[in-house]
Amino acid sequence: MRIPVPPVRLGQDVVDLAAEYADGRREPVEPRDAATVVLTRDGSRTGAGPDVYLLRRQTSMEFAAGMCVFPGGGVDRRDFDTEVAWAGPTPQEWAARLDCDEDLARALVCTAVRETFEESGVLLAGPSHDEVVADTTGEDWEADRVALETRELAMTDFLTRRGLVLRTDLLGVWGAWLTPVFEPRRYRTWFFTAVLPAGQRTRDVSSESSSVTWLPALGAVEQVEAGEMLMMPPTYLTCLELAQHADPGEVLADAGGRRVAMHTPTVVEHPAGGHTLSVPEHQRAVLQARHGDA
Repeated sequence: MRIPVPPVRLGQDVVDLAAEYADGRREPVEPRDAATVVLTRDGSRTGAGPDVYLLRRQTSMEFAAGMCVFPGGGVDRRDFDTEVAWAGPTPQEWAARLDCDEDLARALVCTAVRETFEESGVLLAGPSHDEVVADTTGEDWEADRVALETRELAMTDFLTRRGLVLRTDLLGVWGAWLTPVFEPRRYRTWFFTAVLPAGQRTRDVSSESSSVTWLPALGAVEQVEAGEMLMMPPTYLTCLELAQHADPGEVLADAGGRRVAMHTPTVVEHPAGGHTLSVPEHQRAVLQARHGDA
């Protein structure tokens, strides 16, 4: 199976199905809120952008099976806990950046940090507002990670027990995507970005992935275009956009000035005829530069 890269020409069956939702003949599935984190480190290839951390999802998964994705997942009800230890921009500030209410903003940030730890072993937390955990590879850390992943442990309790606070200042916001109305499984996903903390290292620990890898952002783009890797369009477009940045610091600086709006892909005319799905306005230029009117 090969997933075409944007701009994807849609079959008439998809165009017709989308029209049924547009005119009210079908009701879309209610989406679930989710967060994903683009974890970066210094690039291993000159001119290819920072390296990004990718997980290949198990082929048995019901959503995005076999796809390469960033660490992330759905919001858990306990991520809304107002008692979670916090350092950095306030939930109110995050709400403005994420274009959502304060309660959901708090939960999304908590989800982003929790899922990154669950799926990569990297923890964006520390004992104070200016410190970050240096190593999470011990057996005791792994036991806590598994307990979080299985929902036997809540993030708030985990941080309290270890005397840690969420380092929300280590996160930047990158984008927001809502699955098209005609899909049977839908997610309202906010994309964050973060730099691999000094001293920490990623580990192949997620039960939902079959393999993990670090790749230059442009290298990931090239593998998708060559049919060597499967990626959903939002992940591909994010890698393509990140490849325009020299290093992780430049990515975070860009993220620091962003205020996102949720983008729901809709059926639009393809530049070369037929139909395709829309992409966010700010990504059109980089896509055009890469593919022209293909």
